[in-house]
Amino acid sequence: MVVLYVWCNRRGINYNRSNTICNILLYSWKISREKKIVQADPNRETPAKRLYDGVDYVPANKYVLYGHHFASIAGAGPIVGPAIALGWGWLPSILWVWFGNVFVGVVHDYLALMSSVRYDGRTIGWIAGRLMGRKATYVFNAYIWFSLLLVVAAFGYVISVLFAGVPGAGVSALLLLFFAVIIGFLMYKTKLSFTGATVIAWILIILAIYLGVISQLNNWIALDMYSWLIILLIYIIIAASLPVWVLLQPRDYMNAYILWVSLAIGGGALIWLLVKGQGLLEFPAYTSFSATVVGGQPSPFWPTVPLVIACGALSGFHSLVGSGTSSKQLANELHGLLVAYGGMETEGFLSTMVIGSMSAFGGAAFVDGIIGSWSKVSSMVNKIATHLGMSPISEPTRQNLQLLVNNFIHNPSVFGKFYAGLANAVKWSVIPRSYAYATNAAFGLDLTVMTIFGTLWITGFALTSLDTATRLGRYAWQELMEPLKEGARSLYKVLANKWVASAIIALLGILLAWGGSFLLLWPAFAGMNQLLSSLALMTVSVWVAKIQKSSITGKALVVAPAIFMWITVTTALLWFEAAVIPSWVSQGGVKATTGITVGIITAIGVALNIYLFILWLKTMKKKTIEEG
Repeated sequence: MVVLYVWCNRRGINYNRSNTICNILLYSWKISREKKIVQADPNRETPAKRLYDGVDYVPANKYVLYGHHFASIAGAGPIVGPAIALGWGWLPSILWVWFGNVFVGVVHDYLALMSSVRYDGRTIGWIAGRLMGRKATYVFNAYIWFSLLLVVAAFGYVISVLFAGVPGAGVSALLLLFFAVIIGFLMYKTKLSFTGATVIAWILIILAIYLGVISQLNNWIALDMYSWLIILLIYIIIAASLPVWVLLQPRDYMNAYILWVSLAIGGGALIWLLVKGQGLLEFPAYTSFSATVVGGQPSPFWPTVPLVIACGALSGFHSLVGSGTSSKQLANELHGLLVAYGGMETEGFLSTMVIGSMSAFGGAAFVDGIIGSWSKVSSMVNKIATHLGMSPISEPTRQNLQLLVNNFIHNPSVFGKFYAGLANAVKWSVIPRSYAYATNAAFGLDLTVMTIFGTLWITGFALTSLDTATRLGRYAWQELMEPLKEGARSLYKVLANKWVASAIIALLGILLAWGGSFLLLWPAFAGMNQLLSSLALMTVSVWVAKIQKSSITGKALVVAPAIFMWITVTTALLWFEAAVIPSWVSQGGVKATTGITVGIITAIGVALNIYLFILWLKTMKKKTIEEG
């Protein structure tokens, strides 16, 4: 599909009716082009060129930018979210991904990017203030900042536990960061060609993976979750403050190759197994409408599914990436379709691959995970055994665990009740292990190597989003500090300093992750994130309706999904506050502290969101608006 995007791009994105392939692939944007919604113009100078500063505004090769954008928007969301949602069964999960991706996600991502390009690469929060009044800027940026705080917490946890469980992947990831600085220097500070830098990048990628495998086989490095959290804290503060060409662009470009290869191998494995009639889906297609998924509580699929599947279908974080970093690097307006539309579609494919590989090979992956974490999961495993009518397991063997897991995955009611808790107990190692088993079954690839590679590309996604979230949090914080310029300029200089602004959100996010309350952090992050997507859609709908003067059809394509998502996620977050937060607070200790903190953050988010919704309604009622 990405190949077709590139092909259409090279043809100037010709939307006329004779171009059949492009019309089918880009149907919604054919309408947009014909009705003059976006009016992408290759001759209009983009902010990356017009406002070039060598730090944030830096024009990028469209494939480099596609790699950065895709890696940044994907993160852990389209991987971990669908993995958690399997508690409802694989069928409702995949239907939500496909529906959201096709009818909402691509609309959201493309318009968020292009509206920012028209406003000097400004953030979606700034655009909201421009179109809906100055108050909207501060309210929107406050909401964005709290959302990004939860992104740092949730993604920081995922990365740290996976690195602790598969240390070779952590070694490879650290080496790739060092190698990325070398590639960035070669690409931007020498006369080496883009092709030459790419060849060197490939060599360094292979070297990093090889050394990671050797490290794990020889047990050179074995750090726990908390050690990795400290390393991540230091890394994201530095990465969020450096010029984008030093680390962000080259690291994401290198990561993109790993991600594309992982998609090609994983997707190819599932397709090949389907052709051979192997790799049947073992997980239940459907468990129950109210499976135990969100925060350990029975969770109705609607409206709570957006508290779990945060990406793949739709993600407000994408609007922050599109308007926060990608719009500042877009060299040509015609590249926007490849970057934003193509990135979202590729992310949907990623989520589909995760659902497929886990549903087919999650049983074997669970056995490995239980064996590796027996002392920590034995009580839960025996509780599952009791519900299945089996005898408790005192001496775990692969044979008796395989029998238990087989009964578990073929009993939808028990699976729906315990799946999310068990997967979390084995630290989500079931995700890369399922990928490894799928590639082994299809192509005979080594399980250890593919587990390390699987963990590397999963954490590669998450790392790019982690430091991008910190950078975007810095932008939002600095905009929130602007009122201090007049009355307290010295204080403003301190608080708006890029290192201070980056450190504040990084430190608070890692502290939340430190508590380990992942099944609470994830739905809070996902809910705030998905609500942000509806707010972003509302903002761009004002741009489409009042500035671009779109037709009724064009407005409807943006307004309808915005309202649908706002109602869904607002309802889900109110349920979260009423059903999940009290259950965590009642447990006392660290869980209570985390529960109170997360409850306050999400409550603030809901309040800010309602205020912005009222502002949006007032703005849409106006015949014309004056841009602030």
